[in-house]
Amino acid sequence: MDPALAAQTSEAVAEKMLGYRRDASGWKTCREGNGVTVSWRPSVEFPGNLYRGEGVVDAAPRDVWAFVKPLPGSLRETWDENVSSFEVIESITDNLCVTRTATPSAAMKLISPRDFVDLALATELEDGTLISSAANLEHPLCPPRPGYVRGRNHPCGCFCEPVPGEPGKTRVVTFFQTDLSGLLPQRVVDGFFPRSMAGFYTNLRSAVRLVPAHAEGAEAAGPIQ
Repeated sequence: MDPALAAQTSEAVAEKMLGYRRDASGWKTCREGNGVTVSWRPSVEFPGNLYRGEGVVDAAPRDVWAFVKPLPGSLRETWDENVSSFEVIESITDNLCVTRTATPSAAMKLISPRDFVDLALATELEDGTLISSAANLEHPLCPPRPGYVRGRNHPCGCFCEPVPGEPGKTRVVTFFQTDLSGLLPQRVVDGFFPRSMAGFYTNLRSAVRLVPAHAEGAEAAGPIQ
């Protein structure tokens, strides 16, 4: 992929993520509990919803980042029950790559396995917030594969934010607006995302608590890798 085009495209997606994070208007809570809130509002990217999740994880931002980063060495498939595999198709820079994420069947197998090919960017703000931003693209090295329905991630991402005065905690804010493709009843889609996002936080908290050594090693590898 042309590096200049990839950088331009990914930076535009990152700006959208920052816009979603700053805009508190129009969100409707659809699931709440165990310190996690999931809300939604209509997406302007496709005929579906933009979902937002928020919760605090008991670990420093760089430790949490090791588990959610969309870069080589990601631990995502080791703990996230909604991810069956994660691979980097092309590394463009240290913090920009093309990824393929596969997901297992869900909702009592009403949703068959999916895969998603995304351009993913990792950035860091001056306050120490670590951000992943991603959006769908087509890549010649990753055509559709048998056994998977190819879904599309519209601009999505994850913020690992420092909690003021509590260096051992991270506010994790996630945004998803995914077209699962296929002929799925809308009620199945509407029920799946809030439940899976709540599960993301439960699984992330457990992983961070059980595997601290991975996070410590990742912190030493570089600024946001």
